[in-house]
Amino acid sequence: MRVFLIDDQVQVRSALRKLLKHRLNMQVIGEAVDIRNLWVELEAARPDLLLVDWSTLGPRPGEMLPALRARYPQLLVIVMSGQPEVRRAALAAGADAFISKTDPPDQLLAALKEVYHDPNYKV
Repeated sequence: MRVFLIDDQVQVRSALRKLLKHRLNMQVIGEAVDIRNLWVELEAARPDLLLVDWSTLGPRPGEMLPALRARYPQLLVIVMSGQPEVRRAALAAGADAFISKTDPPDQLLAALKEVYHDPNYKV
């Protein structure tokens, strides 16, 4: 699975990259700190999955996700946040799954496996 990470914290991206590579043998093919150049980078990278922090989706993340879904309908999107209360908004906006950054890493790994094998699965 080819994964693109978007998070404004370098430590989070680094930890995710290591976790995905060593525990799931996934390839992180791109990273970004925000969505400014997202469209160009996604076009070049062609990932299978976008793992994105809710706060990096700009001032109106609920509008950004539907735009992503429209342009890349096959792209799996997992939203992360340190604010578990945004889960409902993320899923309503089109995320395939939501992971709280306060959850243990094993929950993230389980969600990634489930979403990859069954895109209709909702976390």
